[in-house]
Parts: sequence; structure tokens; C-alpha cells
Amino acid sequence: MSELYSASSSVSPITAILWCLYPIAVLVIIELLLGGGFDDDNDDQDGGMLIPAYSRSSV
Repeated sequence: MSELYSASSSVSPITAILWCLYPIAVLVIIELLLGGGFDDDNDDQDGGMLIPAYSRSSV
């Protein structure tokens, strides 16, 4: 059991956090490169956000 403790105490907390976050960062970068960039304006044909509460009624 002491071997496990000595192995776990040799890893710094910053290294552990980076090992958790780098896969997410890689996936985000891949999505930005392959997904067309930062253009998030694809909700409707007029360039709006298509929020029904703000749309005019057709009655």
C-alpha cells in the first residue's frame, strides 16, 4: 500500500488537472477546425435566434 501512496504523491495537482483537461481541449480544437469555426448563426434563415417568445404572432 505504501508503494501506491508514494506513486500518487509524486504527481503534482497541476499535472493531474492538465491530464483531465487536455482531452477536452483537443476535442474542442478538432471541432473548431472541422466544424466550420465559430459561426454559430445557423438557427434560422434570417440570422436570428428563433426564440418563439419574441416572434410575432401570425393571427
